Amino acid sequence: MLEIEQRPPLPPFTRETAIQKVRLAEDAWNTRDPNRVALAYTPDSRWRNRAEFLQGRDSIVAFLTRKWARELDYRLIKELWAFEGHRIAVRFAYEWHDDSGNWFRSYGNENWLFDENGLMAERHASINDLPISEAQRQYRWPQGRRPDDHAGLGELGL
Repeated sequence: MLEIEQRPPLPPFTRETAIQKVRLAEDAWNTRDPNRVALAYTPDSRWRNRAEFLQGRDSIVAFLTRKWARELDYRLIKELWAFEGHRIAVRFAYEWHDDSGNWFRSYGNENWLFDENGLMAERHASINDLPISEAQRQYRWPQGRRPDDHAGLGELGL
């Protein structure tokens, strides 16, 4: 018997489950583990990330591997923007530096579509990068999950 892959919380989303889904995504991305992150997406998931178009988990793993080899000391905060049924929209900001030590804050929005098992079938991301100085950084927690008491985007004025 084939086991069905599920990733709770499942749609249709309530405000509470949408917020939970967003935090789970943030936590996974902050691991910087491409294989772990890819498991939240359907095997044939379709992405638009900036001007790059991807399909499938293998492409997602390859993309994230390249991303985190270039975007060093990556730390991310996501925030629920809107939700309805099987869809969630988020806004986010992440900080990172390149291999020359230049810091950036990348801002953006994502639109997500989930299948009935809570796996993301589509992800559309629009992102802009802002050069910042090391002193302008606001994400200084140890690598990994953002601490529960760390301010979110709204509290940080982002």
